[in-house]
Amino acid sequence: MNQLSPYSPPEASLRPVNVKVDPYTSTPAGFWRRFAGAFIDLIIINLIAAFFGFGLGMIAGLTGNRSIESLTLAGYAIGIIVAWLYNALLESSSVQASWGKLALGLKVIDLDGNRISFGRASARHFGKILSAMILMIGFLMMLGSERRQTLHDLMAGCLMIKRVKP
Repeated sequence: MNQLSPYSPPEASLRPVNVKVDPYTSTPAGFWRRFAGAFIDLIIINLIAAFFGFGLGMIAGLTGNRSIESLTLAGYAIGIIVAWLYNALLESSSVQASWGKLALGLKVIDLDGNRISFGRASARHFGKILSAMILMIGFLMMLGSERRQTLHDLMAGCLMIKRVKP
């Protein structure tokens, strides 16, 4: 710290501060806000997957691989990997939200109010598959939950809350 001049600027870090949130007093995210965030994420994930799928198709065309089955399987694998990495990397990052959640002022925390790990974010992502497989009931469970947790939130020990303005 520069104490030589009273007019020198204060020192500050440009890194985001990982502030612990009290999960019991924070406002849980509502159904429609979560739905809209998921819809935005779906559009972004499909655009990213389409980009990689186009590249895969170009490579297949240049190498002479015309097998529809192998291209279809590779396309599914690309979609699964893109969706997983998009959600898990962003939710475990310092912003604690995917771009769709971030646009709607949401973030994902653990039950103690801390940032979640990549492993927990991965478990939450793949838990969404189970939530969807049971006729979307896993998503609708939040309507009867005091903390508005879905099945995949419960499985991963997470909460989705409204972002607190600093």
